[in-house]
Amino acid sequence: MWGISARTLRKALAIAVAIPTALALASCGAASGESSDDSHGNADISFMLDWTPNTNHVGLYVAQQLGYYNAEHVKVDILPTAQAGAETAVENGVADIGFTTLSNVAAFNAQGSALKFVFDLTQQPVARWCALASRTDIKTPKDLDGKTFVSFGSAEQTAVVRQMIKYAGGTGSIQTATAGTNTFDTLTSGKGDFGGFYATWENVESELNGPALNCFVASDWGVPGNPDQLGFAVKRSWLAKQGNAQALQRFLDATMKGYDYALAHPDKAADMLVSGAKEANLDSKLAHRSMEEIASKGYWTDSTGSADSTKLPGTVNMTQAQDYLDFQYKAGTYKDAKGKVGNHAPQASELATNTYATKAAAAATR
Repeated sequence: MWGISARTLRKALAIAVAIPTALALASCGAASGESSDDSHGNADISFMLDWTPNTNHVGLYVAQQLGYYNAEHVKVDILPTAQAGAETAVENGVADIGFTTLSNVAAFNAQGSALKFVFDLTQQPVARWCALASRTDIKTPKDLDGKTFVSFGSAEQTAVVRQMIKYAGGTGSIQTATAGTNTFDTLTSGKGDFGGFYATWENVESELNGPALNCFVASDWGVPGNPDQLGFAVKRSWLAKQGNAQALQRFLDATMKGYDYALAHPDKAADMLVSGAKEANLDSKLAHRSMEEIASKGYWTDSTGSADSTKLPGTVNMTQAQDYLDFQYKAGTYKDAKGKVGNHAPQASELATNTYATKAAAAATR
């Protein structure tokens, strides 16, 4: 469908948004609102990606290729990201499950959606805020004061960056520039001074191919909680339909097993991602190095290092989540359809559930 290197992930996203919604509707199977779990215990699940395929999604491709879904009697259709995003696709019934963040769920629910976060992949922050290493004038976030932030217009990201700058002693005053198809290109062209990257993908690419980056982690600079709780969300009404909770559980049982395999066998999992997502034409070297980074740094397991490095908890740390939601609420990020901030911060315990991930983790140890 489209050729892609790490540097053109955003270009691929722009191409992906041209895929007609009708095609997604035609391929989504159980997303018609009917139960995903039939009388014989077979389930059809449609899953929408948030971005072009990358190592964040590796568990799905591993589960497909190793037959984990078949063993759970689940048929999974992985859909390319759509123009409106995974959250809207799930809310509108185009997909049963979507890849998103807990904070995005909070933002969409503030606007009237009814999404539920059911699985948290990342247990440590993966976002990085970076300038080119050649910018010797930028040594701490304070030096980002008055600079141009290359972004996609996210109020959430802007709040994070301003907090980092203030914590470092600056005023938090920044300019913004809309990212083009590639943040690397925007920075090297001089149209922006710094931008957001993922440690497990774009930062790995930087190490492989350049240009070198100088990066900051939000939690090191005054941003509370874990800003990067990436995982899966469903629509509450879909989950309430007969059979769908059981279908979701079996899907997560198989998917978490796929992620566990990826942590234990990062090279083999990278091969499965590249071969399973042929349309993305992923850089094999990047996929392998990304999986090595993930497996060695424990981004998906336990930040304290006490957990099994090959077993996903898959659960939301509610304390960290609430700290971050409170911070974003105070920054005015979560507004309703009329542009007004609500009377209280979104509650992590209402937005998310750990029931399904906990059962899936227990099943993986049996």
